[in-house]
Amino acid sequence: MNSSIGKLLNKLFALTLFLIMSSACWAADTFFVSLNGNDANAGTKENPFATIDRAKAAAGNSRSKIEPVTIFVRGGTYIFQKTLQFNESDRNILIKPWAGESVIFTGGVSINPTKVRRLSLTEYKNEFPEFVQDKIGVLDLRELGISDYGQLRSVGFARPYAPSWLELFINENPGHLARWPNDSTMAMGRVIDKGSVVRDGDQTNRGGKFAYETNRPSSWKKTKDIWLSGYFNVGYAEDAVKLASLDTLAKTFTTAQPHIYGFLSGKAWNRWYAYNIPEEIDQNGEYYLDRERGLLFFFLPTLISKLDISMLQTPLVSIEGSKNITFQGISFEVSRGIGVYLERSESCVITDCVFRNLGSVAVSIGKGIAPFEDQKHEGSGKAASQLIGSVDQHLYENPTFEREGGRNNRIVNCHIYHTGAGGIRLSGGDRISLTPAGNSIENCRIHDFNRIEKSYRPGIGIDGVGNSILNCEIYNAPSMAILLHGNDHVLEYNNIYDVCREIDDQGAFYYGRDPSERGHKLRFNYFHHFGNNHRTSAIYHDDGASGMEVFGNIFYKAGTIPVLIGGGQDISYKNNLFIDSPLGIHVDNRFQNWSKATLAKDGVIDKRLKAVKFDQPPYAVKYPELVNYWKQDPSVPKRLIFDNNIFVKVATTRKGEDLWFNWSENNRVMDTYPYNWKMMDSRHFIPDDSQLITPSGWQTLPVEKIGILKNYK
Repeated sequence: MNSSIGKLLNKLFALTLFLIMSSACWAADTFFVSLNGNDANAGTKENPFATIDRAKAAAGNSRSKIEPVTIFVRGGTYIFQKTLQFNESDRNILIKPWAGESVIFTGGVSINPTKVRRLSLTEYKNEFPEFVQDKIGVLDLRELGISDYGQLRSVGFARPYAPSWLELFINENPGHLARWPNDSTMAMGRVIDKGSVVRDGDQTNRGGKFAYETNRPSSWKKTKDIWLSGYFNVGYAEDAVKLASLDTLAKTFTTAQPHIYGFLSGKAWNRWYAYNIPEEIDQNGEYYLDRERGLLFFFLPTLISKLDISMLQTPLVSIEGSKNITFQGISFEVSRGIGVYLERSESCVITDCVFRNLGSVAVSIGKGIAPFEDQKHEGSGKAASQLIGSVDQHLYENPTFEREGGRNNRIVNCHIYHTGAGGIRLSGGDRISLTPAGNSIENCRIHDFNRIEKSYRPGIGIDGVGNSILNCEIYNAPSMAILLHGNDHVLEYNNIYDVCREIDDQGAFYYGRDPSERGHKLRFNYFHHFGNNHRTSAIYHDDGASGMEVFGNIFYKAGTIPVLIGGGQDISYKNNLFIDSPLGIHVDNRFQNWSKATLAKDGVIDKRLKAVKFDQPPYAVKYPELVNYWKQDPSVPKRLIFDNNIFVKVATTRKGEDLWFNWSENNRVMDTYPYNWKMMDSRHFIPDDSQLITPSGWQTLPVEKIGILKNYK
């Protein structure tokens, strides 16, 4: 054989062998799932699996568990009747759409719009006012095979997270139970019986009774399952309770459940609205479910292109004990519970995903607590997976509770909106040893996240140790944007606005009642355009909150008091820019007067310091100032530093409060705007500080890095 021909044949043989081996490797480490697939198939592009569960099993049996396995999901809507589970044996898997196709994971069912009957053509038409009979549609859920309606329940302050009831989504927008008034609230009248006060230990569960000042309830015929929502006492505790009875002659409501603080009227925020009322279906999005007959009535839009009903109560996806699991480019929607749940996971990533139209939060990292049967402000419960439950009340009494949130998990580039009870719950890290988790939320847009539950349901709730929130945009909420517990968290480059729209005595960023929760850094965030006529803050260091570095932030029209420090210690404000607020800073000595009991022996502060052994390592080493907490009269605020800040059209503080903090002469106070700053009235325009006459040592603010970054990695 000619030597040149032999060499050519050898090269062809080697190339063929390489292609065969490459094909085998590709086949072993890549699987496809399609709505048209079959789990008996090989999982190739030509012969895909039908379920991700089957692809996940194939990934576990693939050539190598070390090399990443990609599961490509072909376009379409995948209906989840149970949770997609990942456990310790699952690792190094990427789940993503094929070639940019649209992939939706849903916990609901789609209803053919042709199944809708117009009310005026049914035997039910006389149950509604004549003027709306042509504007209401009817779905017979029994004919559709739907019988699990969920349960309406009390939602509000000190109540547990739980899945929502059955919800209707029209043209991909969430509906809501028919209410009155449609877009406002009514002032509470005289309180006749404040009911049992749970906060004071009264567990008799007696509802309250108060007067209303309107004739509208007289038109309500079906009062069996009406609910009242409102701020029934203090302005930070919204609640929803069932109506036990309605007296249209005396014009009084009697509630089936108590409000935790007891009912009160007379404050500007003591207002209510009623919902789940069939007669009030009079605008787009409103619906009412007759549970006895299985009939769903809703206001008809001009055109119905899509109807969805939420069904699944458990998380769409649960990742427990897994490593390197990534979901990319998936839309999670139309479910009653959590979108994605993570626990004991490591280096898992949720990226470029959409979470919308969910009954609870988008993502929860870390164990929850089984819901308390009785309403409690605080208490101890049983740790549970795949839920949040009464975790806030448990953390109040057990501040070192390790939620097993894993480490180095990331939520990146996600869009979260129209969720029922907040955006993300982020945990991880051990408070006893101060071991950081390194979990993070990055470059996420989170808004309209309180459709069902409002009080203490933040855009992001962060706890544990050493986690971070970076470059997020959080907006459009009745209450707080970020709720914090734990130690050594970092919040940088976030854009927060249009929050605290209803409440009183609360902040966009809020933490408190534990001076051992320290080491946090808030840097280069933009707080702007939020609040109402009540007391609102950008950063609220409540009830002795301590140990935070606040550097390089912008506060523009950021509530009535952008910074509120309630008796805390070791807080530093440097190089911050305050613009256009009635009062910049409020510091008080509450532990010397109305809040003395907080410092009592075996009180809440004492218990929380003892829980972490504050005077021993690692706390005594990392936070040396904490060792002398009781020796240096904690009733007096101390080591509060304000240096190198700029105040533009802001009264810096009230007279006398400067006794409790260190005010540097290097702070600058201005009465007029710098050149062209009227542009700041835009919600999306972040000012630079190039026109400022800055103090010596002022660090120019990196405004170009604040908020969502298009190419964030």
